[in-house]
Amino acid sequence: MRRTAGSSRRSPTRRLVAAACAATLLVTAAGCGDSEPDGDGSTTVRLGFSAWPGWFPWQVAQEQGLFEENGVDVELTYFDSYTDSLTALATGNLDANSQTLNDTLSSVSGGATQTVVLVNDNSTGNDQIIAAPGIDSVADLAGKRIAIEEGTVDHYLLLLALAEAGLSADDVEISPLLTDAAAAAFLAGQVDAVGAFAPFTTTALGREGSTAIATSADFPGAIPDHLVFDSEFVAAHPEQVQAVVDTWFDTLDWIAANPDEAVEIMAAQAGVSVEDYRTYDAGTTIFDLADNQAAFESGDTPANLDFQARSIAEFLVETGLVDEAPPLDGLLDGQFVAAVSP
Repeated sequence: MRRTAGSSRRSPTRRLVAAACAATLLVTAAGCGDSEPDGDGSTTVRLGFSAWPGWFPWQVAQEQGLFEENGVDVELTYFDSYTDSLTALATGNLDANSQTLNDTLSSVSGGATQTVVLVNDNSTGNDQIIAAPGIDSVADLAGKRIAIEEGTVDHYLLLLALAEAGLSADDVEISPLLTDAAAAAFLAGQVDAVGAFAPFTTTALGREGSTAIATSADFPGAIPDHLVFDSEFVAAHPEQVQAVVDTWFDTLDWIAANPDEAVEIMAAQAGVSVEDYRTYDAGTTIFDLADNQAAFESGDTPANLDFQARSIAEFLVETGLVDEAPPLDGLLDGQFVAAVSP
């Protein structure tokens, strides 16, 4: 449900790069935004999240006191605008944020130092390429006009689908629009197809005869969502990072034991009905401990985060969204999920 105020959860890359550059200057000049030790000498973790099913469990953790049970003080902030949460981490006003691998790499390209410590989920259907009647496959998109927010994971999904069908971006006409506007343009019949994520997929599918011809379920592992920390915070406060990671898995256990109450909490934060919230379950695959530990293993398959990071880095360069591939050293740190007891 990556709904934001005025912009997509997956924001344009150049804006993120600018924010990251600004953050580098600010931190160097003034050390702004550092977490302050509490009176007992511990450090508060400033954690941000926004509207996406894979991140609403953080609200459950807060309401059920699970951070406190793990001995960590967390200042949890919900952002109506996903872009604002990205900027907050990049400028030192958060210690950790819930964000996509694409956007993390975009920030790193701009000079930010960020570390992925946990996989919250993979999108497994909630990102879709939706086409008008008469367009029955991705191959049928040749010569067609597609509304999409450039630089987003849905743009990435489109390029993956085109490549699999033997096409490229040169074979279609891209109409660059924010995701909400793109879905509305498709609904109004102004374009032939759209790339969008839930709940904007619901808007787009309101066009009679429209259908999803490709989804994130077709490309397992391509759209991972993460808990990302400022790298300096990880180095300075590994105990707090571990406690937050531990809390994630305790939260998943609590949700499994109390599914109805958990859904009520998450739906309330999302601003949707319980019934509507349940429809998003299949399109978002939450990662348990075994999933996390496997994802952090190095490898050359879509299930491996380092493979996905390299693939996304190439995408960012090839599409001109960044000038150089972001450095990947230190980006992925699986020590915290490795330390969690089964």
